[in-house]
Parts: sequence; structure tokens; C-alpha cells
Amino acid sequence: MRRLPIYFLIDVSESMVGDTIEQVQEGMATIIRELRTDPYALETVWISVIVFAGKAQTISPLQEVISFYPPKFPIGSGTSLGVGLGHLMYELRKNIVQTTQEQKGDWKPVVFLFTDGVPTDSPRDVQGVIAEWKRNWMNSANLVAIAFGQHTDNKILGELTENVIYFDNSDAQSYKTFFKWVTNSIKTSSVSVENNSTGFELAKLDESTISKVDLTKQDSKPVVDDNFVVLAAKCQNTKQPYLIKYRKNVFMDSVGDVGMNYRLVGAFKIDDSYFDMSDENATTLRISTDKLMGSPTCPCCGNQHGFAYDDTCGKIHCVGTETVSTCPWCGNKAQYGIGGGGFDVNRTRG
Repeated sequence: MRRLPIYFLIDVSESMVGDTIEQVQEGMATIIRELRTDPYALETVWISVIVFAGKAQTISPLQEVISFYPPKFPIGSGTSLGVGLGHLMYELRKNIVQTTQEQKGDWKPVVFLFTDGVPTDSPRDVQGVIAEWKRNWMNSANLVAIAFGQHTDNKILGELTENVIYFDNSDAQSYKTFFKWVTNSIKTSSVSVENNSTGFELAKLDESTISKVDLTKQDSKPVVDDNFVVLAAKCQNTKQPYLIKYRKNVFMDSVGDVGMNYRLVGAFKIDDSYFDMSDENATTLRISTDKLMGSPTCPCCGNQHGFAYDDTCGKIHCVGTETVSTCPWCGNKAQYGIGGGGFDVNRTRG
């Protein structure tokens, strides 16, 4: 039986933490439930999931729909698109069955790339991988790049494929509409291969939520995504990592001048896989706490202060009512108080 391989290449950088990654998790489960009820998909579709942040990892090897179980998504630091694409091409080379004189190989694979930010690896590295994609896979795979929200670098996505889709991920209903479209696109493609047609047909777009990007009107965006600020922290009591997420806020002050700061979205528990998915060689970025509005409680232990700064190691953790606190990063013991004025802290690249 000829297979229709479907690869999901998913950005799991820090800016995806919170509602976004939870909606993707739920959406993947919905896709699988729907495909298991479709006789054409059951006959042909095989699915794999690859995630990328600072590093890339296959979290679901290529397998048939009936045996596929939606994975739990990790979070990592950075948006290394080049690393993700490189890993995807490795998986394609390893898994795709080529047509020979003795056998018919797989149908042309379909890749859904999800990203909500801009690449944080160097332009030279990204361009090298894009050149390899164009040389070896652009004509032998179908790639659909989906920009989650308005903050992606659509110009660079347009170098990979003419199918760059904008997804307005503004609420839960939007995600349901989007994943229904992905499911329908897989179904129509599976019907197409069964009928010996092209094997790749996107479902009709819901223009209110999902629309095709005009690639003639796109500019490149800076390497650092300034729409979010994400800080890495650890719980003093459990030693578990968590991320503090802020969203850009543009405002007009009392004299009519435009200002910009970042408002707290929340703090989110993660696990130690965060460090496995992060690029430890990434350049350290800084931001002044004057720009950050709001401080969370610790999502791991409930300490009221989830944003305490240890100037010994330069990292963030939570503190409670104890007189002397211990930094879970470096073990430094100190008394903490409220300081005056802003200071710079390390931010992540996601």
C-alpha cells in the first residue's frame, strides 16, 4: 500500500507557551480523531510530528493514523527554523520510500509548518538550509507554512513555499476552525491519491480566520521577536522551571506621546525538556524591568513572588515568606527585598 506521509513541523519556542501550545495539543488530538473515521485516510495517511525551538526533535516517528497517539509538546528556547528544517529533511531522507522499477514509492509527502515568530538562528544558517530545501525537496514535497498571528517572518516562509497561510489565532473558536481546515486538507489529499490524482489539495479557506499571504508585500523582520518578552525562572521549592510571559503593549501617555511596555500574560510550568530543546550557545539578550508590567505568583508552589532576581547568577526564581531564600539555579543564599528603579534581566529568544 502506498503511503501519504504527513509531517507536522511545529515551532515550540517560548512565545508558544500558554494557551497557544495547549490549543495546538488539543488540535492535534482532534485531527487524529477525525482521520480515524475517514476510510481514505485510514488507507493512506501516515503522520509524524517534529518540534523545534533552539534544537529540533522527532516526538512522533512516522506511523499510520490508526496507531498514532498525539504527543505532549515540549517548550524550548529560540526559534531555530534552520535547525527544524534540517531535521525535517533528515527524517524525509530516512523514511520516504522512493519509486523504483520494482515498486511504487510513497506519495509526495505533505509538510505543515506551524510558527508564530521569526527565526533566531543566523541568516547565513537559515539561508543555507533553505538552499538545500530548494535543491532537494521543494519539488518532491508539498510544504504549507502557517503563520500563527501577525508576528512571523512571512518573507522567509515565502522562500520555502508559495503556500504561506495566515492564521488569526485570536480565540478558541479560531483554533477549532483552523484545525478543521487542516483535517479537511489531509482528507482531500488522501482522496486525491486514492483517485490517482495529484495527492495534494488544500481545503477551502475560511477567509475570516485563515487566508493566503500575499508574498509580494512582505518584509523581513528582526531576529528578536519584540512582540513578547519571555523570562526563564525556577521554583525555589520544587526546582521545577517555569516561564514568565509578557505581551507588547503600545499606549498613548497623558501628553499624547506613544509609549511601549510589556504586560504580564502569566507564568507557566514547564519541565526539564525545556533545556534539551534550547540552544545553549544562543546570545544572551537583556531587557530592563522598567519595561515589564506585573509580577506573577509561582505556578509551581504558589509563592506570592514569582519574580525574584539573584544578582550572583543573574537568574530568576520565586520567593516566599522565608527570611533567607536559596536560589535554585546556583544555590546562593540571601535575603530579598524590594529595590528601587529598574535593572536589566536576561530574556529568552523565543
